[in-house]
Amino acid sequence: MISTLKQTFLMIRVNLGSLPRRLWVSLSMVLSVALVVAVLSGFLAMARGFEAALAGAGSPAIAVILGGGTNQETGSEVPAEAIRSLAAMSGETGIARDGAGKPALSRETVVPVDVRQGERVEQTLSLRGMDPAGPGLRQRARLSRGRLFSQGAREIVVGARIADTFPGFAVGETIRLGALDWRIVGHFTSGGSAFESEIWADLEVVQSAFDRQGQVQSLRVRLDGGGNAARALAALRDRLSGLPGAPLVIVSEADLYAGQAERTESLIRLFGWPIALLMAIGAAAGALNTMMSSVSDRSVEIATLRLLGFARPPAFAATWVEAVLLSVAGTGLGVFASKLAFDGWQASTMGANNTRMAFQLDVTPDVVFTAGLLGLAIGILGGALPAIAAARLPLTSALQARGIWR
Repeated sequence: MISTLKQTFLMIRVNLGSLPRRLWVSLSMVLSVALVVAVLSGFLAMARGFEAALAGAGSPAIAVILGGGTNQETGSEVPAEAIRSLAAMSGETGIARDGAGKPALSRETVVPVDVRQGERVEQTLSLRGMDPAGPGLRQRARLSRGRLFSQGAREIVVGARIADTFPGFAVGETIRLGALDWRIVGHFTSGGSAFESEIWADLEVVQSAFDRQGQVQSLRVRLDGGGNAARALAALRDRLSGLPGAPLVIVSEADLYAGQAERTESLIRLFGWPIALLMAIGAAAGALNTMMSSVSDRSVEIATLRLLGFARPPAFAATWVEAVLLSVAGTGLGVFASKLAFDGWQASTMGANNTRMAFQLDVTPDVVFTAGLLGLAIGILGGALPAIAAARLPLTSALQARGIWR
């Protein structure tokens, strides 16, 4: 066993020592693995960033009430009778009360608005009309500049991602949304969540400006269950199930946004994994070609060592270790490149209300681990056949292949 280990280490040293002679061929393998790892990391970081943006928006202590049998604000409409009944219900409904003893709720509606740059439509953003209690029902929302909108005034507060991305959204400026001008009175942050891709304004002003008088797409309420949000949510569902008309959908805010994240994250992965795997197959073929070239280049050297008494296992292990080390180098380079290029990079996609939602790519440790496993697998699979070929190479065949002996 000791002799076999010594032979293995010696052959590994010989193989690695000859790398400068095969620098460009070996470098091509490293770069191909790095490219696969970087691409997969980019897709996974995109999925992670989108998930984090939506997960940060949802709170289990907030319930969202939707009408029309849908679990999305788009297509939802909460009847006025349901809103009046909800406001008149006692404290046993599971809804918290504000300082005045009224239910802590906000009627809300979302309007897609086009932001123009000259004559060209730049993006479609979400303008959310809400009651004065609305901002307070967002757990992580904080004003970073200015103040909140006033009731009855065409004033808006803008999420940080919009304010940072688009010109013309500075506090004090006026911007045209729809057919009317709106004054920007504040900016807000929300811990990087999806709320930062929204514009907030007074509900009744939004309804009037966009001809949606009386339309309420959702109700946000703060749950009061003595610390047990699930129990409060169940109590609210029981009380609202008896209301006449179309059934209402009541979900926790956390579940609402988790569902949205799961759909889009699955779509990103659906495109990302096949592309990464196809590239991985190509990289594995490249690794196979590289290592076969390496074995061919050192055929006389390997066969001579075999003739001097080196066993097949050391020849196999040394060639395989070389392939794995080159793939590890490519994996490290790919991870570094993805961290440098993608981590913190701003991206956007269409959100649940058919409007732009910005988020930040996040190269997390699990993203690095998954991409790293793929890079390592390329080296293991791509180096297996060349390692077998190196272990079975006789001296006579090596010399004949080189034209040294006939």
